[in-house]
Amino acid sequence: MILEELKKELLSILENLKKELSGVRTGRPSPALLEHIKVNYYDQPMTIKALGAIGVMPPRTLTVQVWNEEAISPIVKAIETSSLNVSAQVEGNTIRINLPELSSERREELFRYVKKMSEEHRIRVRAFRDEAIKKLKRAMDDGEMSEDQKFKMKEMIQREVDSTNEGIEHAVEAKAKEIAE
Repeated sequence: MILEELKKELLSILENLKKELSGVRTGRPSPALLEHIKVNYYDQPMTIKALGAIGVMPPRTLTVQVWNEEAISPIVKAIETSSLNVSAQVEGNTIRINLPELSSERREELFRYVKKMSEEHRIRVRAFRDEAIKKLKRAMDDGEMSEDQKFKMKEMIQREVDSTNEGIEHAVEAKAKEIAE
C-alpha cells in the first residue's frame, strides 16, 4: 500500500516535470510554448489552446489560428506579457510569433532554469520518500510488519526513488540538448 502510493506520487512528479520542461523555450519552436499561457478572456482565465489552434511554421515561427476574433487582442496581450519575451503580429484571424535565435547567454540562462526546476522536483521526491519511510516506521511500531519486511520495503522505496531520479536526469539531459541546438 505504501509503495503503491509512493509510485503514483513519483510518477506524478516526473510527468509534471516533463510538462513544465515542454514549456521551456529551445532553439526549435514548439506548440507547448504557448499551450498553457493564460489568457484573460471575458474575465475568465483560459489557455491559448482553448481559444485557437497552435501550429509551427519552420524554421522559427509559431502561429495561433484564433476561433473567435474577439479573443485576438487578449491572446496577443498574454503572449507579449509572458516569460517568452516575444512580440506577436496579427494577420486576420492568425497570430504569428517569430522566435528569435537564442543567444549563448540566453541558452545558459535557460539551462540554469531547467537545472533549478529539476532540483525542485528532486526535493519533492525526497520529501515523498521520507514520508513513506515514516509510514513504514509507524507500521512496524504498530506491529503490522516485521523488521525484515521494513528493510525490504525500504530497499524497494529507494529503488523507486532512484528510478525517478534517473527519469528526471534523462528529461533534463534531453532538454539541455534541445536548448543547445
